[in-house]
Amino acid sequence: MNLDPKIFEFLKILKKNNNRLWFKENKSTFDIHNSNIKLYFGEFFDNNKDFFKWESFKVFRIYKDVRFSKDKTPYKTHFAIAFHRAKPKYRGGFYIHIQPGNTFVASGFWNPNKDDLFRIRKEIESDGDYFRGVIENKKILKKWSAINGNSLKVCPKGFDKNHPNIDLLRYKQFIFVKNFQDEMVLEDNFRDTVKKHFKLLLPFHDYFSDVLTTDLNGQSIL
Repeated sequence: MNLDPKIFEFLKILKKNNNRLWFKENKSTFDIHNSNIKLYFGEFFDNNKDFFKWESFKVFRIYKDVRFSKDKTPYKTHFAIAFHRAKPKYRGGFYIHIQPGNTFVASGFWNPNKDDLFRIRKEIESDGDYFRGVIENKKILKKWSAINGNSLKVCPKGFDKNHPNIDLLRYKQFIFVKNFQDEMVLEDNFRDTVKKHFKLLLPFHDYFSDVLTTDLNGQSIL
């Protein structure tokens, strides 16, 4: 199966009519596209969960939480899907974002908790060159962006500001991103293409999983 080619047109119209009345009148059309998304990526999950060690997947709700946002429009203008690995042994997330003119896939560590981030930084501190080699692998960078994410402007507390890998120590997130044109999303092989891109990141995820399931002496904490 493929994604419904009308999905982008629906999202474009939603962006122009982002209000509750319009959405109520077009809820049946949304339901069709939402079901298409769930079926399409549900098949993708079922066919690849063993390979990527996925435990679950989620299609995010279209409704926005506007409590702390200046933008009070009630609906998102994209579809978002996340795939979660089977913790605690396997770490890292996979994400797909479907939006007219801004479709992308992403993978990595969006918001590691305090303990995980500290452990990652200690690994960088002790073996930063190897860490850099993992995230700057030529095969990865041929298909993905360079790793990115929010970072501190200063050195994290407890680490040497003159460390040779201070640029890596400042990271709070570790994310790879790949953009796709709208027409590519509607191609028959889109899911195969996404799988190939995700597959390139498995060594990155497995390395982080090893780090986050061991102590500073390399002993398992599971």
